[in-house]
Amino acid sequence: MLTLDRLVLRQLAVGPMDNDVYLLTCRATGAQLLVDAAAEPDRLLALVRAGSPEGRLDAVVTTHAHRDHVGALAQVVGATGAVAAAGADDAAAVTAATGVEVGRLLRHGDTVRVGEIELAVVGLRGHTPGSVALAYTEPGTAAAPDAVPGRTHLFTGDSLFPGGVGNTQRDPERFAQLYGDVVARVFDVYRDDTVVLPGHGRPTTLGDERPHLGEWRERGW
Repeated sequence: MLTLDRLVLRQLAVGPMDNDVYLLTCRATGAQLLVDAAAEPDRLLALVRAGSPEGRLDAVVTTHAHRDHVGALAQVVGATGAVAAAGADDAAAVTAATGVEVGRLLRHGDTVRVGEIELAVVGLRGHTPGSVALAYTEPGTAAAPDAVPGRTHLFTGDSLFPGGVGNTQRDPERFAQLYGDVVARVFDVYRDDTVVLPGHGRPTTLGDERPHLGEWRERGW
């Protein structure tokens, strides 16, 4: 658990593919957002209650439509009444896989609000057509013990990992699109201390990954 000035961040790995799920709780209002209701709904609902004893969940953002990221979406939305949100170009696939109607279509440049918290939507096309990341930037006045003023926390789904971008099935066009979006919309925008929180595995920072961008481009994956 990470406690920042305006939010509390909790993380849980679920399912056979160890999907990383993230719960963001607004400290001022108690509003909550879940990133990727991937699997094990009972554990996810317990995570929600860890942030809100009443089980409040305002929204579930699905980073992309692959089945390992939506396996518990229907159960979580059904139990909490949360709004389902996903990239506009993945929404139909999310509904087809889960039966859940996507109530909020996300596009690059949009903002998602969780109580008094704002997250920027970053479109990262290529792993899937509608993959999105969410970026939360701490205020410049941040003073909590674990805070860093102006630092960004980037929830990337399967579009950016330690060591490279997400799987594009060795398709040169898909790789070029994803690599281009990651460079232009992430590395060219956010600071090196930006924390990358992927859909599987350990976190990293843009500073750790930036020196390897040329290698990624050359190898094509």
